[in-house]
Amino acid sequence: MALADATIGVALAPVEGIPRSARWAKLRRRLVVGIPAGFVFLLLFLCFVGPLILPLPSPIGGNVLDSGLPPGSPGHPLGTDVNGNDVLSRLIYGGRASLLVAIAVNIIGLVVGGAIGAISGFLGGKADTIIMRALDVLIAFPSLVLTIAIAQILGPSLPNTILALSAFSIPAVARIARSATIRVVNMPFIQAAELSGSTTTRTLLRHVAPNIIPQLLNFALLGMGIVIVTEGALSFLGMGIPAPAPSWGNMIFEGQQSLSATPLLVLWPSLALLVTVLSFNMLGENLRDEMSGR
Repeated sequence: MALADATIGVALAPVEGIPRSARWAKLRRRLVVGIPAGFVFLLLFLCFVGPLILPLPSPIGGNVLDSGLPPGSPGHPLGTDVNGNDVLSRLIYGGRASLLVAIAVNIIGLVVGGAIGAISGFLGGKADTIIMRALDVLIAFPSLVLTIAIAQILGPSLPNTILALSAFSIPAVARIARSATIRVVNMPFIQAAELSGSTTTRTLLRHVAPNIIPQLLNFALLGMGIVIVTEGALSFLGMGIPAPAPSWGNMIFEGQQSLSATPLLVLWPSLALLVTVLSFNMLGENLRDEMSGR
């Protein structure tokens, strides 16, 4: 009996250490995804729900007599700008505008670019060659130069900014979707679907799309940061969201005109831009690493 108990103890000893290390590994994986995801959730909450529950003043139409108030002033936690507008209010509403642009651009890229890439990879042959060469022409242009040219032609506005930024989102997503589709179409379940009489549309929607969407979503998370930075550059140049509507780009542009006197007017939107882009990039990279590890 004692021998049996000892044998059982020896057999169970290494097993008890495995769950503990597995728990630590699982906790680490949750943290590397959960921390940037928490920042993203907090940002979305502040920008879209914050104005509904916080007593924020209007981001435009401030009183010139209140211009240049320092942080901590009554009713203005981050102070006011040169036009008397509340800086905190403009940060939150500017973040809403930047996030709306990034979300809309990525949705357009996922839907249009994903469909083009999936169709191209699934059909192959001459159709694939023609579609890819057309997309290569767009990718050959420097993305920022192409975006600035389109924004200049369309004019500064929120919808035009979304259209201009979609010009480089669609080709990039299409190439990712095409590569993922080519890997999927050679798998046995796709061949089984075709042998069972499934149409091309049905095969793409029911079998190809579910297998490439996770990769496209990871790419979209990484693209969020790129779009936000590019939108900020367009607004800084006066070709994005037009003033006095707030966006982080035009807040930086307005603040740099009085940089030596009020550097905080540039610091606040720059920090918001940095934290937002860093959070989306970390979330996208960590999710990609998790999926590739599995």
